[in-house]
Amino acid sequence: MATTELLIKNVRVVRPDDADGTRPEALDIAVNDGAITRVAPGLPDDDAATVVDGRGRLAFPGVVDAHQHWGIYNELSTDTRTESRAAAQGGVTTALTYMRTGQYYLNKGGSYRDFFPEVLAAAEGRAYVDYAFHLAPMMAEHIDEIPYLVEEHGVTSFKIFMFYGSHGLHGRSASQSDFLMIPPDERYDLAHFEFVMRGLQRAREALPAYADHLSLSLHCETAEIMTAYTKMVEREGALTGLRAYSASRPPHSEGLAVTIASYLAHETGLPNINLLHLSSEKAVSAALTMASAFPHIDFRREVTIGHLLADVDTAHGLGGKVNPPLREREDVEALWRHVLAGEVDWVVSDHACCRDEMKFGADRDDIFLAKSGFGGAEYLLPGLVGEGAKRGLSPQQVARLTSWNPARRYGLLKKGTIAEGYDADIALVDPDVNWTVRAADSESTQEYTPFEGFAMTAKVTDTFVRGHRVYADGAITGDPAGRYLRRGR
Repeated sequence: MATTELLIKNVRVVRPDDADGTRPEALDIAVNDGAITRVAPGLPDDDAATVVDGRGRLAFPGVVDAHQHWGIYNELSTDTRTESRAAAQGGVTTALTYMRTGQYYLNKGGSYRDFFPEVLAAAEGRAYVDYAFHLAPMMAEHIDEIPYLVEEHGVTSFKIFMFYGSHGLHGRSASQSDFLMIPPDERYDLAHFEFVMRGLQRAREALPAYADHLSLSLHCETAEIMTAYTKMVEREGALTGLRAYSASRPPHSEGLAVTIASYLAHETGLPNINLLHLSSEKAVSAALTMASAFPHIDFRREVTIGHLLADVDTAHGLGGKVNPPLREREDVEALWRHVLAGEVDWVVSDHACCRDEMKFGADRDDIFLAKSGFGGAEYLLPGLVGEGAKRGLSPQQVARLTSWNPARRYGLLKKGTIAEGYDADIALVDPDVNWTVRAADSESTQEYTPFEGFAMTAKVTDTFVRGHRVYADGAITGDPAGRYLRRGR
């Protein structure tokens, strides 16, 4: 009887704790019961049930994609299956997906005690990668439910959408309570955001075993600025397409929201704050200024692969509409400078599959009629490895940005590195291959991509989730192996 279930041989192991620029060491990886049992050179293969030859490729710790949206535009049960397959293509082994009550997702309001079990049931048994959920407290009742969600379901991360106060998901909103499905006597506004922070801080104090991993994430845009600028852009009519949408949600709207969110964290004493998908130099500069102003707050800064790869001119069509918007090339270059300086904590996909018939309005050329969001998990690791290498980003930095840092923050204590005792989540990458992005090659049900035609110089060839080979030689294989992850202890 074999004593090793899986042996991955002949790979160059990238570890986040190695010094930047260190040449990845040629090693073998032994796996039993879903966990890594040994990492060493020249492990014998005569007692291994399955041997995989890595052919000298880079072995990265599986990507912990800390920002996805399963079920926002499609049925959650469908998205869980198809979009987790797309995630595996990009080396993602753990997807953290945002979920809330209100329009889209399950299209219902009410208590999370009733809502979240439906979410878990819809996803169960369908994912090809491991997964967990961030939840958004949309009304006062949800704030009271935070300790229950932490202890009963292992949910350790929560979210605020700052622009929902008077702006809808895709633009102006005439009725907040209808869109958010909150009680008519409640408001989703700055006061609610403050009370969410106070409620989460109370939970940290009441549940000290979870406290280090309980955090609040914020989508930082300012509704009033966006509403005014949208009217201005549409009235003037000089701009069209993605550039018009970027101008309607200007970068200083991000910077202002970051500043407000940071002061509220200071006021409420909530120390663990995640600033999501910062898209501009103004947004990152504001985040760094706030970190200096409030050193007692542990800020983490997130950037998406979309904002690192595409701009308002290079993205393929209006399918690149997303919140916050794709920006000018100057902002893309600024984001890269901050990544290389170590001022960004993780890179994510913000994957939100929006099929063609849902994405575009009656006038396909009207950016303000299009829905916001697009998929992209397929390109997360290859895009960062390839483009990063051109700019001097080391493989070790990539491993920290895509795996170790988000795993630590979000309470995924067995994820994030290739080492004994950790889950056998591994992505094999060929760093020396040229290929072209085509939406038709994606496992996602989205028929387009803003990255169409982009030239890539690295590619994921194989993905292992707790030792299950779910992506082999460029194709999805086997049955769904993903599990729901309870986090924080």
